[in-house]
Amino acid sequence: MAVAFTDEERARITAGLLDAAERLYASQGLKKTSLEELVAPAGISKASFYAFFDSKETLYKEVMIRRAPLIARQHGTVFRRPPSVESLAEVMRRVTTVLTTDPFYRRLFTHPDELQAVARRIGAEEIAHVTPYVITPLLEYIAKGQADGVITSEVEPEVVMGVMRTIGLIVMNRHLYGDTYDDVLDATINALARGLTTSNED
Repeated sequence: MAVAFTDEERARITAGLLDAAERLYASQGLKKTSLEELVAPAGISKASFYAFFDSKETLYKEVMIRRAPLIARQHGTVFRRPPSVESLAEVMRRVTTVLTTDPFYRRLFTHPDELQAVARRIGAEEIAHVTPYVITPLLEYIAKGQADGVITSEVEPEVVMGVMRTIGLIVMNRHLYGDTYDDVLDATINALARGLTTSNED
């Protein structure tokens, strides 16, 4: 028989599962984290886990959504700077800082198989949750730069954002670059920043 949880219990258990997942996924990853490890801090059985999340991947996704406001607060100040080559490069460096120093995201982006497993669980509703914190500020920054004549207006802001996000591929494949990784990343960021801005910038 399924266990009935009160609203208060559900809130407490959900928070406990999210806390455990954030810690365990960051330290040992999705595959190596067992249901036993996830449910133990919350005080529920493995069977009861599925009353809250339908898979470990879904729980991973929910941790990502919960962390979005924190990441935005840590790195959102750059969007208040006037758009320029330098600030555009800084935006991309902030992204790489998240991917390389934040324990949770670093684990995700250095293990493509786990990233793919979680990505399969992300739909329009989940994207809507993180959009105000991650996507909207960046698109607004790009649009302002285009309106000011600093960022190229030959393509839509979404395309500019897509070009900027390609630096994530370098982070994900850093093992291919060896000792040149830092130099390759820095040169790529600088090249993209110059290429995405107009020749009329001072």
